[in-house]
Amino acid sequence: MANREHLEKMQLRQNYRNLWHTSLMNTIQADTPYCCLSLFCAPCVSYLLRKRALYNDMSRYVCCAGYMPCSGRCGESRCPEFCLATEVVLCFGNSVASTRFLLQDEFNIQTTQCDNCIIGFMFCLQQVACIFSIVAMIVGSEEISEASQLLSCLAEMVYCTVCACMQTQHKVEMDKRDEKFGPQPVMAVPPVQQMSRIDQQIPPSVGYAHQPAYAYPPAQQAQGYPAPGYPPAQYPPPGYPPSGYSR
Repeated sequence: MANREHLEKMQLRQNYRNLWHTSLMNTIQADTPYCCLSLFCAPCVSYLLRKRALYNDMSRYVCCAGYMPCSGRCGESRCPEFCLATEVVLCFGNSVASTRFLLQDEFNIQTTQCDNCIIGFMFCLQQVACIFSIVAMIVGSEEISEASQLLSCLAEMVYCTVCACMQTQHKVEMDKRDEKFGPQPVMAVPPVQQMSRIDQQIPPSVGYAHQPAYAYPPAQQAQGYPAPGYPPAQYPPPGYPPSGYSR
C-alpha cells in the first residue's frame, strides 16, 4: 500500500508546473562557494538543508521525510536531531533525495529533462561499475579489475558532484522561498478605467488614433452600426439630460 502511494506521488510529481530557480547545470555559477562546501562537507550540508526545509522546526522531522518504509519508525519524535544526523551519515543519498522530494511537493516543482538525464547518467554509471566489479571478481582478469576500479572511481566522482549540485539547487530554492534575493516584484493593481459620462459632447476614442472619434466604431469592423458620421450633429439631443437629473 505504501509503495503504491509513493508511486502515485512520483507520477503526480511529473505533472508539476513550477521549475527550480536554477538547474543542475547552472548551480556552480549560481553559488560557487556553497557548491564547494556541499562537495567537501556533504553530510553537514544535508543536515542543515533538511532542517531549513522544515523551517527549523524539528518537531516536524520524519526519517527520510516520510518517503521511505522506515519513516516514522526510528524514534524521531524522541530525538529528531540525532535521527537526522544518523540519516545524513548512514543514508546520505536518501537524505538528499528526501529533501529534494520535500521541496518539490511543497512548491510543485518538476524535474526538468536535463536534470533527469544527469541523475540517470549517475545511476547508470554506478550500475555499470558494479557489473564490471562482479565480472572482474568472477573472471579474475587484471585488465577487467583495473577497468572496474576506474569505473568505480569515476562513478563516485560523478555521484559526489551531482549530489553537491543538487544540494546547492535546494539551497538556492530556499533562498528564493525565504526572500534572500529580496522581495519578489508584485504585480501592481491596474488603474481604474475612466467611464465615459453620458453628457459628454463627443464619445472618447478607444485605441483608434488614426480615425476621428465620431467614426468609432468603424463600420467595416462591426456590422449593424450606423455609417460614419455617428453621432449626429445634434448629439446630445436638446433638453437632455432632464433638469431633475443629478450626477
